[in-house]
Amino acid sequence: MVAPRELLVRFRSEARPGAWWARTFERLWPWYERWWLSEGAGPRPGYLECEKALETHLPELVPAWREACEVVGGGDLEARFLSGWRPPPVIVGCAQAAWGRDEPFLVRNYDFAPRLWEGIVLRTAWNGRGVIASTDGLFGALDGINEDGLCVSLNFGGRRAVGAGFGAPVILRYLLETCRTVGEAATVLRRVPTHMAYNVLVMDRTGDFVTAFTAPGQPARLQRVPVTTNHQGRITWAAHAEMSATLERERVLVERIADADLESEAFIGSFLEPPLRSTDYDGGFGTLYTAVYRPVEQVAEFLWPGVRVRRSIDDFVEETCSVLELGTTAGA
Repeated sequence: MVAPRELLVRFRSEARPGAWWARTFERLWPWYERWWLSEGAGPRPGYLECEKALETHLPELVPAWREACEVVGGGDLEARFLSGWRPPPVIVGCAQAAWGRDEPFLVRNYDFAPRLWEGIVLRTAWNGRGVIASTDGLFGALDGINEDGLCVSLNFGGRRAVGAGFGAPVILRYLLETCRTVGEAATVLRRVPTHMAYNVLVMDRTGDFVTAFTAPGQPARLQRVPVTTNHQGRITWAAHAEMSATLERERVLVERIADADLESEAFIGSFLEPPLRSTDYDGGFGTLYTAVYRPVEQVAEFLWPGVRVRRSIDDFVEETCSVLELGTTAGA
């Protein structure tokens, strides 16, 4: 993927993997393949291992996985990639919060390299349940909402360890496809292994929420923590913590969410300003979007400075938007 001068976001609707999905995967596959094999072929799992992992841990997702594999040609390497099992390491930034006053919502910033982000918001119904998600590897989800009002998002947990597990985006996709409530999602997060440390925030239409602190080889810790940035308690990777300003961003979020006089729109606005919003695009940690998920309305909003795009499960308009001129913001 070539580093773009402007940020394009494609809002698309396709109930099941079909012609659009196949074309898009074909366009993105050269980069996916390079990333998947970035450590060589040896560390990557074989097809049967990937299939068994899905059948064991995410069985309801298997039919959609097989359908997606068939649509893109049924290749062995493509199927292994789409499974999300034991992928190469991925390090992102991101901040997320659960707002509980007035109408509840989940709000998050996604911080990553522009040239590596798909820039796709996809409306699907793979298992008969409507889902809107910001995609990752097309099959996974960085964040999203389903027709039952379940909202999810992730951020990196700030640990170096890599182990046997799924990439978090495939786990989030599974939550959106199968869960209605925080309780159901919590059960999944306790049992499904993850390959790296991630903080997964879940909210449902009652306003209930939970954060799962996941790490490879360890049971997830589930706590009613409303804000997270890029660490899990004690800092274990000092260089990353300093580079991502994780403690500073956490402090700002904690202070603002505790401010009883702060209104919801002002809190959302915090995500569009430093230090929560980053312009370090050249360094690979620029804020690519702010997402707001409203579980009561089943609405997703995507924000950039001066731009707000609103979509709902029942009213999803397809379009391509130019939302940010990176050349005018990088390093600002």
